[in-house]
Amino acid sequence: MRLTTRTNLAMRTLMCCAVNPGRIVRKHEIAAACNASENHLAQVVNTLAQRGFIETQRGRSGGLRLARPMAEIGVGEVLRTFEATLPFAECFDAATNTCPLSEACLFRVALGKALEAFYASLDSCTLADLVVDNAALERLLSLPSERTIPLCGRPQDAGPDMAVAGL
Repeated sequence: MRLTTRTNLAMRTLMCCAVNPGRIVRKHEIAAACNASENHLAQVVNTLAQRGFIETQRGRSGGLRLARPMAEIGVGEVLRTFEATLPFAECFDAATNTCPLSEACLFRVALGKALEAFYASLDSCTLADLVVDNAALERLLSLPSERTIPLCGRPQDAGPDMAVAGL
C-alpha cells in the first residue's frame, strides 16, 4: 500500500499548522518546510478547508490555520478524505472492473478486511498524537513568529527612540 502525494501533503500541512499554533501559516512556508510544490499544495489546502480541517484567510496577511483543536482531527478521517475515493484495487470499482476472477475471488474480501483494519488503526490516532511532545518535528516545522507592523510603519515592539533612528 502506498499513500498518494496529496494525502502525504495533507498530513504535512496539518502538522505544520499544529506546530505553529496561534499563527497564520502561509502556503509558501509549508511548501518550503515540506519540500512540496506550491501548486500541488494549493489543491490539498482547498480540500482541507472544504472538509473543515483548516480555516483559510485571503489577502496580504492571509494563510491558514487549524479549524479545530488538533486532538479532534483524526488521522483516519484525513486519510479517508484523500484516499477513499480511489479504489484500492481494480475490483473495488464496479464501473471499471475488468478482472475475470471477480465473481469467485476471495482476495478482494481479504483486502477489504485489511483496509478496514488499516483505517480502524488510524482512527485511534489524532493529529495531537503526532505533534505533541515531538521536539524533532517542532524543530523541522517551527516557523519564525511574525511581528505585527502597525500603520505608522514601525514594529510594535520598537520604542520611540528606534523609530527616530529609523530602526
